[in-house]
Amino acid sequence: MEEHVQKVLNLIDGKEHERSGPGRCEVGAAGRSDVELLDAYSRAVIAVVEAVGAAVVGVSAGKHIPGSRIEQAGTGSGVLIAPDGYILTNNHVVQNATQLTAKLTGGTTLVATLIGADPVTDLAVIRAEGSSLPFATLGDSTSLRVGQLIIAIGNPFGFQSSVSTGVVSALGRALRSQEGRLIENVIQHTAPLNPGNSGGPLVDSRGRVIGINTAIIALAQGIGFSIPSNTAKWVVSQLLTHGRVRRGYLGIAAQQRPLNRRLVRFYNLARDYAVEVLSVHSHGPAGQAGMREGDLIVAINGQDVESVDDLHRFLSEWPIGQPMKLTVIRGSERMEMSVVPAEAGPWA
Repeated sequence: MEEHVQKVLNLIDGKEHERSGPGRCEVGAAGRSDVELLDAYSRAVIAVVEAVGAAVVGVSAGKHIPGSRIEQAGTGSGVLIAPDGYILTNNHVVQNATQLTAKLTGGTTLVATLIGADPVTDLAVIRAEGSSLPFATLGDSTSLRVGQLIIAIGNPFGFQSSVSTGVVSALGRALRSQEGRLIENVIQHTAPLNPGNSGGPLVDSRGRVIGINTAIIALAQGIGFSIPSNTAKWVVSQLLTHGRVRRGYLGIAAQQRPLNRRLVRFYNLARDYAVEVLSVHSHGPAGQAGMREGDLIVAINGQDVESVDDLHRFLSEWPIGQPMKLTVIRGSERMEMSVVPAEAGPWA
């Protein structure tokens, strides 16, 4: 009996090696290959978390209310992108905050200040009062492929340094910001996100930040969205250089409108839609160029346009102060109009 007990103990400890037989549960050759693949997956995730995890912070936003009391206005995540405390996060996490703090993975809490925010892309940069801090590298989001492994790190529901994994579900998605503008090339992925993940990094298997998690669809499972790192790079450079993101402004209100088929055939237009001008700001760039209410914009610098999003997309890339050519249909007349975009203000 003692010999039998010892044999069982040896089996539990892995000291006993018996050949396979009925009733023995072990991994066969095919199963071992699966385990090896799973082990490789685990090692990849572990390596990324160990490399990047220390650069992920919890962001808390407070707001002064009458009576000199601070009320928590929001919480989320962020990622350090420079050793001197620069943190990339979501605009909606820090919006309207009068007091900001960043909590490091070791538990240290640092006071932070807002450097700049861009509601259009839901991105913001804050700076924590620290030096020689761990930081992550922004990668190239254009190199992503559907099906690629990704890791999300953040602070869902305040649980610091939580990790979830998934794959890239789709690329080139478009997402509306709270300001109504279209955010281009958004990454859709399956890494589970919860409130508090906002502003946290989406990382590839090499430990490079390829997105900033920004939104989930309520009641949906496995659908998360991230602002691509290449968009974040541009926004960060604008915020650090100018304190804001500079975008072109025409001074019009507009909407998409279907074109009459006869008009499309007569002018040999490539699109069935145009941008209809609903109103013109008299002192804006378009007003000074002679644009009128009811004009139909069909092209910019020879590029076909059919929606307000097309206008926003072009203006975000066109140098402010440089003239551009609008192709407009007014009544039954087609004309070219030179407009010099100005920098959009808070009223734009």
